[in-house]
Amino acid sequence: MDEQTIRYRAGLRPEFKGLRAACAMARAAANGSSKPHRARRSIAVPASGTALLLIDVINDLAFNGSQALIAQAEPMALRLAALKRRASAAGIPAIYVNDNFGQWRSDFRKTVAHCVSRSSPGRRVSQRLKPTSRDYFVLKPKHSGFFDTTLDTLLEMLGIRRVIVSGIAGNICVLFTANDAYMRDLKLFAPDDCIVSNTAADNDHALRQIATVLKGNTADSSRLVFRRARRNKVAAGPRRRESGR
Repeated sequence: MDEQTIRYRAGLRPEFKGLRAACAMARAAANGSSKPHRARRSIAVPASGTALLLIDVINDLAFNGSQALIAQAEPMALRLAALKRRASAAGIPAIYVNDNFGQWRSDFRKTVAHCVSRSSPGRRVSQRLKPTSRDYFVLKPKHSGFFDTTLDTLLEMLGIRRVIVSGIAGNICVLFTANDAYMRDLKLFAPDDCIVSNTAADNDHALRQIATVLKGNTADSSRLVFRRARRNKVAAGPRRRESGR
């Protein structure tokens, strides 16, 4: 049955309703897509008051069974690196919230050097997300980036009201950090293409928790558009002395 006949019958008989949609799906499949094209709306994120948290991305991933996680983390690192570049260009601070791997006598520079070395299974992830001199870092002893760390103080100093959480692993350290951010009344963004877990099911569960329980936005990173604050031009003039009252 050709499409012209389907359109004719769809207008006359109830049982042919939906066939036009089926034809559209068939055309979309022929063009290499299983869904009709829908415009994806961008999400404006004010640059002022926002911080990007990169959680445990400087990681040697040296544990049994890490191959599946590494396979997900390597392409994720490319997407997160692109997000970080856009965020940095907009003036958003990048904060590395990283495990110290029980090395209480080491500093973050030594951790980076170890994780990007050729002996590290996770070297490609760490190399793609290697911090710069402009970035901040917080070493954490446990799962949450807030527990027994200086992250609270740093966010307060930077005037942060919203955080973009990202990194490894979505269902453990990212989720624990997101929980604590929510309890501090910080607005949450958790781009689903910049977070990975040991399994896709674990990651999906964590993202659902962030979206439903923590009221976070889990849209993918390409939809986040960083908006700089507009500066109001004020005519130069004498400054008024503030009252001591």
